[in-house]
Amino acid sequence: MDLPRNDEIEQAIVDGNAAEARRLARILVDGGADLVAAIEGGFSAGIRKVGDLWEAGEYFLPELVQGAAAMEAAMAVIRPELAARRGGIETKGRVVIGTVRGDLHDIGKSLVATLLAANGFEVHDLGSDVPVDAYIDKARQVGAHIVAASALLTTTMVVQEDLVKAVRAAELPTRPGVLVGGAPTSKAWAGRIGASHAENAMRAVGAAQKMIDE
Repeated sequence: MDLPRNDEIEQAIVDGNAAEARRLARILVDGGADLVAAIEGGFSAGIRKVGDLWEAGEYFLPELVQGAAAMEAAMAVIRPELAARRGGIETKGRVVIGTVRGDLHDIGKSLVATLLAANGFEVHDLGSDVPVDAYIDKARQVGAHIVAASALLTTTMVVQEDLVKAVRAAELPTRPGVLVGGAPTSKAWAGRIGASHAENAMRAVGAAQKMIDE
């Protein structure tokens, strides 16, 4: 069986073709391919291109969502195989992520979770409308290095501040940092509450890596 080329994989993501991305991922898994190389050279390259097209104004929200869905479809096939392979992708750090309490927006947060997982982080996605206590409980359970919280409403931004305070007060063994994002947030806001910031999903991986390195 011929393994998919990186350009084929990338195009499936750029096209937002979830069925094709899933099919290619299955061929890679069944063919014993280097999955880390396929993620970095194909799938991640595709979602980065989607992000570039979005930032350039050539793609709009529907195309961004489709690209993220295609990426997630592929990763749903690949993640279990990576976990099963000894010496597979090395975990860069453990991340607990969710959209804060009172906010049901899920697309951006899910894209961040997918990108983090694709780039070697162990991600625990709590979904949307997540209370502060749930972040803390999960962070303690998995030994999180990063707690990531999205807010898409100005009225829910304050929950991010509550989360930062709760993480500090909990004195968790791993002493995780908090990464915040979402349309109404900013670097200034993050600095004010004592968190790191990612202005969009495409830059969240770099922000998370910087937090781990520091």
